Amino acid sequence: MTDERLKIHSFASRQAQGTLAEDVYAGLMAKPKSLPPKYFYDAVGSALFDVITLLPEYYPTRAEAEILENFADEIVAAVAGEKVLLELGSGSATKTRVLIEAILKTQNELLFIPNDISPTVLEESSRVLLQMYANLSVEAYAADYFTALENFKLDEEKRVLALFLGSNIGNFTYEEARKLMTIWRKSLKPGDCVLLGTDLKKDFQVLIDAYDDPTLVTAAFNLNLLARLNRELDADFDLRAFRHLAIYNEAEGRVEMHLESLTTQRVNLEKINLKIDLAAGETIHTENSYKFNHEDLTHLAAVSGFELRQSWFDSEKRFASNLFQAV
Repeated sequence: MTDERLKIHSFASRQAQGTLAEDVYAGLMAKPKSLPPKYFYDAVGSALFDVITLLPEYYPTRAEAEILENFADEIVAAVAGEKVLLELGSGSATKTRVLIEAILKTQNELLFIPNDISPTVLEESSRVLLQMYANLSVEAYAADYFTALENFKLDEEKRVLALFLGSNIGNFTYEEARKLMTIWRKSLKPGDCVLLGTDLKKDFQVLIDAYDDPTLVTAAFNLNLLARLNRELDADFDLRAFRHLAIYNEAEGRVEMHLESLTTQRVNLEKINLKIDLAAGETIHTENSYKFNHEDLTHLAAVSGFELRQSWFDSEKRFASNLFQAV
């Protein structure tokens, strides 16, 4: 099927395998060992994460959806003028539809500029949106976040409302988040806005339960990262020799996910010519999920060229959607 309303710029496939190999090699050679969380989301990992979002312990997806359902019109109205909608890490763009509909109440046509690392996911989700909304056009960017931000072609006449949903910013260290938001600011005009989803600081047990559910779906999601390395890098990780570990690092304000080695073992990653030794109890750090409060968000906005204009919360104040305006 062809559609003149769809255009896709693809940067993602150029060095995808090389990047995986390079990142894994660097992470497993580091002390302590780590693996980048962006590699969670192969087909199996993405399916497991979809299940995670349905678990009663995992509140962020439901909380953010509640905010968008309740405040979409108000969020759209807070950004003056005719708008272009942009999204980093759009995935299936399910939550985005609420904002698309809110914008189309106020203007006749809308350009949506989604970004995702997967060209397949991007094309599939874009075609679904085009079937749903006759007045929508899509110009998509298959790339990592930084590559997309450096290559977006934005309308100088229209106001940009950019989205970074799902508390994805929480996977970045403070310095990485500042860098991302600073690069984002350079691609925007004064007055353009970013709607930033953030999980909020709260009782640590609520946080741990969200990342260590009793049905072990999150454990399977974490362990699938090793299964992916077995499939794609000819590694020989024994998944039964590791366990999922989630801890709250209060000093850093983040939940950490690790894969803990249950025994002393050696692992061979054939395709990257790497052998690693793990001691019993040694971990591979797979993800950070930073939590925020108002002071954190105000500071992040200020150091990256934005102003925190407004925040919207779910009914239990577990999650916030924050409007950063470029200054």
